[in-house]
Amino acid sequence: MHEQALSHHSDGQPPRRIVITGLGAVTPLGLTMRETWEKLQAGVSGIDYITKCDTADLRVNFAGEVRGFDPAAYLDRKEARRLDPYIQYALVAAQEAVADASLEMAREDPARVGVIVGSGIGGLQSYSENIAVTQAKGLRKVSPFMIPNMLVDSAAGKIAIDFDMQGPNHAVVSACASGTSACGEAFELLRRGDADVMLAGGAEAAILPIVVSAFDVMGALSTRTDNPAAACRPFDRDRDGFVMSEGAVILVMESAEHALARGARIYGEVIGYGSSADAYHMAAPHETGRGAAAAMRMALAKARAYGVNPAQIDYINAHGTATRLNDKGETLAIKEVLGEHAYSARISSTKSMTGHLLGAAGALETAICAKVLATGVIPPTINLDNQDPDCDLNYTPHQAVQADVAVTLSNSFGFGGHNACIMLRRFA
Repeated sequence: MHEQALSHHSDGQPPRRIVITGLGAVTPLGLTMRETWEKLQAGVSGIDYITKCDTADLRVNFAGEVRGFDPAAYLDRKEARRLDPYIQYALVAAQEAVADASLEMAREDPARVGVIVGSGIGGLQSYSENIAVTQAKGLRKVSPFMIPNMLVDSAAGKIAIDFDMQGPNHAVVSACASGTSACGEAFELLRRGDADVMLAGGAEAAILPIVVSAFDVMGALSTRTDNPAAACRPFDRDRDGFVMSEGAVILVMESAEHALARGARIYGEVIGYGSSADAYHMAAPHETGRGAAAAMRMALAKARAYGVNPAQIDYINAHGTATRLNDKGETLAIKEVLGEHAYSARISSTKSMTGHLLGAAGALETAICAKVLATGVIPPTINLDNQDPDCDLNYTPHQAVQADVAVTLSNSFGFGGHNACIMLRRFA
């Protein structure tokens, strides 16, 4: 009954088709989606020693930094100085995505164009800097820009201001599932007809001593300080934790009708989205992957309304953080949901190269799935030298492969037990 209810709108019509027409990215692999994608295909790691802050007191001194980024090259210099880096990254990724989609706001009804940008942490750098200032000079020296800089919804708000996008606008906060949740919620919003175009994605800039130290104290981070590029080892027997990263990824999503009417190039079609909670622990995933499986099943239930079933999934971009519990639990969840087909699907964890962009990770991985559909190239899982026997699926080790990919699935899981899954297919 549930699946039948999903198959049509209340008016009996097939569900509205939603497509992806633009991609923008600022990541540890590059300052554009093109550069990021080229390095992903080549199996290049973006992980190196931290340069943005003093790491003398840190046990973990490496991360996936955005390198060579000058906000003044993209934004008004005075304004750029006022904006937290997470907002800067989001704005620059949005600029690229809008240009990539050839979206001309002068030709759009601004009330029909909206923005959803997720973040796990928001403007923590601005908050930390202001705490330091007030401790040294008193509370009257706090910046008047602190509040808008630290709020998680400010990236979405600022993008809307810069592009005059007056439609639905908010943030999604679901820890490391935020980016996927933002794209999924944009999909749902477009499906119900509340907008014609949505910018959706995630942004994060949290490589700060206190954050690195806090994740380390939890036991979540890799401590492989001798070789940062080899530190993130998803599904490997010797994995020892995730690698923190930063950046932003924005996608332009719109109704297929709208995209075709304006002659837009289409990367792929969004066909499913699921969200769930482990309801188990504030940091650890459930050992059986039950919440992950529930999110995948929800996405698949919606995909069936578009004529897609589990056996048609060609590629899965795994959450694949390289923590002991996550990789095993995710593998169990994939096998539970897909059955024997789990062994046929290609899987990779691109976090092995990008590190974990926290609230932006799911947006990046959704964009990667769109590129996989468009190019037929599946990026690898690097550093997978000794595959864990408990992780016995095909994780595309070491090198990218060419494949005929028509349907993709991407998983994201976050602290607090948040899970999100999004599905795309080749548009035809």
